[in-house]
Amino acid sequence: MNIAPFVVDVPHSAIDDLHRRIDMTRWPEQETVDDWSQGTPLAALQDIVAYWRNGYDWYPCQKMLNEWGMFETEIDGVMIRFLHVRSPHAEARPLLLTHGWPGSILEFRRCIAPLTRPEEHGGTAQDAFHLVIPCLPGYGFSGKPTVKGWSVQKIAQSWGVLMARLGYGSWLAQGGDWGSAVTTAIGAMKVEGCSGIHLNMPIARPLPEDLAAPGADELKALAGLKHYQDWDSGYSKQQSTRPQTVGYGLVDSPVGLAGWIYEKMWAWTDNAGRAEDALSRDDMLDNLMLYWLTAAGASSARLYWESFGSFAPVQIDLPVAASAFPKEIIPAPRKWFERTCSNLVYWGELEKGGHFAAWEQPEAFVNELRAAFSLMP
Repeated sequence: MNIAPFVVDVPHSAIDDLHRRIDMTRWPEQETVDDWSQGTPLAALQDIVAYWRNGYDWYPCQKMLNEWGMFETEIDGVMIRFLHVRSPHAEARPLLLTHGWPGSILEFRRCIAPLTRPEEHGGTAQDAFHLVIPCLPGYGFSGKPTVKGWSVQKIAQSWGVLMARLGYGSWLAQGGDWGSAVTTAIGAMKVEGCSGIHLNMPIARPLPEDLAAPGADELKALAGLKHYQDWDSGYSKQQSTRPQTVGYGLVDSPVGLAGWIYEKMWAWTDNAGRAEDALSRDDMLDNLMLYWLTAAGASSARLYWESFGSFAPVQIDLPVAASAFPKEIIPAPRKWFERTCSNLVYWGELEKGGHFAAWEQPEAFVNELRAAFSLMP
């Protein structure tokens, strides 16, 4: 099957159009509270949008993507575009990294060099990986499914096709957010070639006996679940029930898209009050551009319609590793998670970091992968 180079080449006219749309924004009035409880505050959004309009430059990101090397291949009618960064070490192990929403392949930007050239970043040649980092269908530069059925299970199968086409007979997989759901499906389905998985958002649920006498880590998880259900899940309900409806505003308005995504950068990172405490503005805007330039507001949301119910525990018999970052949206205690894993080989607990583990804490994330995958064949 054909795999061809893909060059990211955004014309300046697209940037001019973005600027024109920002200039034409009709802003709402200010919120009636002095916090984020009603959503992205007006002043915070106007501040980052002003930088997006007047200070931000897309083209360094484009250059970086092309220097890493992007490729494309069609799978079941959808063009999948992906980074393929090979280590200089011939014996490096192939590793598939899957992002989520509202992230992108750029979540892994500061992990690529340490994973492919470990000896330059505190590791040894035995820590080297060949990296395959695909844009999910409907996300970033990948094509948009035109028919329903692109569930996390189908994506998991498609990633197996992708790795086989690249000539990797044995490989490892890692993911968080939707990447966790896809990677969990890879493990549960025993997708051919996958020899083990790592998750930075392990999926687990309590049993009745857990609720009767919860421990400290279980109380934290239950509190996180309640907060998510009460105050943080509106986006998922909208995207899982009416992705087309919300998509119109996300595709047409850069400020609407920024408000929708920037709030999650604040809510889901380990920060001291501002998203910028955890992620740089340029990094956040590079990521936002992968949604804006490709008009992915509706197509990315549609994955929720397809598969939001897939965030449920399933039995995994392959070797599994997991890393628990303290500010994860809904923490999963090891006690809950290991019930569904017959071969849990590694469990790491970190002191800092949130939902976007690789992006927020790249050094810790890389160390977790090195430790976890050293225990797998």
